[in-house]
Amino acid sequence: MKTFFKIVRAVLGPFLLLKERLTAPAGLVREAAAQAEVERQCRGLALYQFTTCPFCIKVRQEMRRLSLPIELRDARSDPVHRAALLEGGGKPMVPCLRIREAGGAERWMYESDDIVAYLRQRFSA
Repeated sequence: MKTFFKIVRAVLGPFLLLKERLTAPAGLVREAAAQAEVERQCRGLALYQFTTCPFCIKVRQEMRRLSLPIELRDARSDPVHRAALLEGGGKPMVPCLRIREAGGAERWMYESDDIVAYLRQRFSA
């Protein structure tokens, strides 16, 4: 069964990535000072993802729409990122947004709809 899904991902992956590029939204334009503040806040965020995961693509598209330079961490190809996801979040599911709070505490948010809602609430102009 695992092999079947690997084959499906290998076949559909390039098409998903092409669709992502062709449908990339225009980014939100902010004043320079406001964008600098957004970039500062994004330093506390990291998205654990797989490149061809449709749910990860959904989150990345929202990041583009909101002009958010959130670090992307490939939890499939990079064993260090996969281990961090398992240790911090507790499960190898993606997408997962690691949120470092102002006091240093970390929160791990799963589910693309929850992540998109969080990003919109926090960063929409």
